Amino acid sequence: MERREEDAFVWPQVKPLQPGALRRWLAAAWADLKAAPGPSLFYGVVLALMGFLLTQYFGGAIGIALTTGFLLVGPFLAIGLYELSRRRELGEPVRLAPSLLAWKANVPAIGFYAVALTLLLAVWIRVSVVVVALAFPEGHIDWGAIDTWVFAAVYTAAGGAIALFVFATSSLSLPLLLDRRDMDTITAAIVSFNALRANFTAMLAWAACIVVLTAAGFATYYVGLVVVLPLIGHMAWHAYRESVAPQG
Repeated sequence: MERREEDAFVWPQVKPLQPGALRRWLAAAWADLKAAPGPSLFYGVVLALMGFLLTQYFGGAIGIALTTGFLLVGPFLAIGLYELSRRRELGEPVRLAPSLLAWKANVPAIGFYAVALTLLLAVWIRVSVVVVALAFPEGHIDWGAIDTWVFAAVYTAAGGAIALFVFATSSLSLPLLLDRRDMDTITAAIVSFNALRANFTAMLAWAACIVVLTAAGFATYYVGLVVVLPLIGHMAWHAYRESVAPQG
């Protein structure tokens, strides 16, 4: 009886993006949302409610840290939206129930990724609270003072650096882990980083788009988040599909 050999691991290949990638992802994401409005908007309502609770019931340094940290854990929170796009792409029924269990597709890798993001969020919250406390010992932030705006610029720069690292290693990681069940977290993070390096301008434009859309959602008293966040989630799937060559 011959011994069966396991298939050799093939490193995912990053593809160069053609001009207009961001526009294509947005159009494809909008098509996904229109094709499955109920499941997509369900995630939008849940995530918008989370944003509302973070800003309304946590004030001061904690509120700022949690609000900015919302973007850090966003890739994991949107995993159900990736599943909706994946199922529609394959011609499978697009239903809410299966998407809620999408994380079971690759439990070890996705679970490890979730733990890593949680630890990073905890570190960011701690650092953020300490920095705000040092800048405002009295606990009150006076947005009319010049020093406050200097602090805001420094805080944004520090948070932006962490956010860029998270974006570089996670923008395509979870869609990759969802699509390829034998993929591990570290490999997925490296592939995501390579995609940013290979298509830096396009990927940076996408990162800016995420920030602008999320900020617009918060500015519309959270109502905009109901639509904006599902769009971002669906865009992530199409960004992955266009940036990483298909398996085999």
